[in-house]
Amino acid sequence: MFARLAIPNAMRGTARSFSTRAGAASRSSRMPLALAATVAVAGISLYARPSLHLEQIQRPIVGAGSDVSSRPTTIAGTFTTPSERSFIMIKPDGVNRQIVGKILTRFEERGYKLVAIKSVLPSKELAREHYGDLASKPFFGSLIDYITGGTPVIAMVWEGKDVIRQGRNMVGATNPLQALPGSIRGDYAVSVGRNIIHASDGFESATKEIGLWFDEKELASYTPAAWEQVMADN
Repeated sequence: MFARLAIPNAMRGTARSFSTRAGAASRSSRMPLALAATVAVAGISLYARPSLHLEQIQRPIVGAGSDVSSRPTTIAGTFTTPSERSFIMIKPDGVNRQIVGKILTRFEERGYKLVAIKSVLPSKELAREHYGDLASKPFFGSLIDYITGGTPVIAMVWEGKDVIRQGRNMVGATNPLQALPGSIRGDYAVSVGRNIIHASDGFESATKEIGLWFDEKELASYTPAAWEQVMADN
């Protein structure tokens, strides 16, 4: 069970390089983490925000017949290919409720590849940077206090075809009261302030969040035994 492998690690909150091209810079001031326990933290607002419909997810415009080589490629992989990656974070309430293993199982059973996972005690600096778009909101201070309150978050990177959009679908609406049964929030949460989990809402945000919480060297490159069977188009 991956939940048993997660290793708490305090992290400082400064931006990382988002490029995955050869020679991309990585922070030498961070110690490499054991691959078996590599994870990252990302968070959707723990407080009231408008629900994000799947059709509103940020997705770069890519023509149906466009060449793969012309599609966006970042630390979040190559958009619309099996190498696409999303940042998923189990928040403190999910960790406290001891449902980490159940959440991991959902992504594994769907067929997605776990690229990185780690338990993180985020600093206020890191939390403020991650939630920078909410800095003007009245709940910003309490949000930062909650995320940095002492319970770790489980940060992860998952990889696979359409994983960003499908990850949001699996997580469910931001307000659990609007989340469909069968989604993670629809099954495990009732309050928008304790909605269990965060998932990147687009390719741009996945690039930012993965780069913020992980060094490139923490992201594994491997092929699961059933990968071709899960990702094949014919």
